Amino acid sequence: MDRLTDSPTVTTLGVIAVVFVCQQVAGVAGLGGLFALSLPLLSRPWTLVTSVYAHAGLSHLVANALALALGGLLVERLTTSARFHGFFLVVGVLAGVTQVAVVGLLGPLVPGIPARVSVLGASGAILGLYGYLLGGNRLTEAVVGGVELSGRVQLALGAALAAVITLLTASPGAALVAHFSGLLLGFLAGRNHLLAPSESRRDERLTVD
Repeated sequence: MDRLTDSPTVTTLGVIAVVFVCQQVAGVAGLGGLFALSLPLLSRPWTLVTSVYAHAGLSHLVANALALALGGLLVERLTTSARFHGFFLVVGVLAGVTQVAVVGLLGPLVPGIPARVSVLGASGAILGLYGYLLGGNRLTEAVVGGVELSGRVQLALGAALAAVITLLTASPGAALVAHFSGLLLGFLAGRNHLLAPSESRRDERLTVD
């Protein structure tokens, strides 16, 4: 039981559930839109955080909760609770901001793209966890680490991989830019082992040197 209560994945699932209940209560009062992120960002700055944990409906929440449970339990074994929560929130915020910013930029210029969009959901942050697993696993280390590749080439490879996965997992209404951004950020973080405790990274550098 202690292990479950100490799990950052379980804690995050709990936060998502609480936020969803708050959404339902706010919805009854006609304030459900207070949780979604949209432009201009500074008009409702709290949505930078709430949008990461809020969801559009029960099916949206359940799908993300299952994905989080699988990926989160794997990633949390590689890091500390504080690093896990920080990574989840930062990647989720950056993914959401990228989504609304790109749509806001392209909407007036490209037919068929809305001029303004609202975003909510943990998908970007969750895909960041999976991106981290892809970027930092032993197979990737063996393939990429065994060949001298510049930072730009590794970035291009990560972007290509994120684009392919985003397209393969696309669904109607999905925030594709946020998904891509989360995957890419997670992949780059995984390549640099950013979630590893400081002691582990220091030991790794000493071993390599």
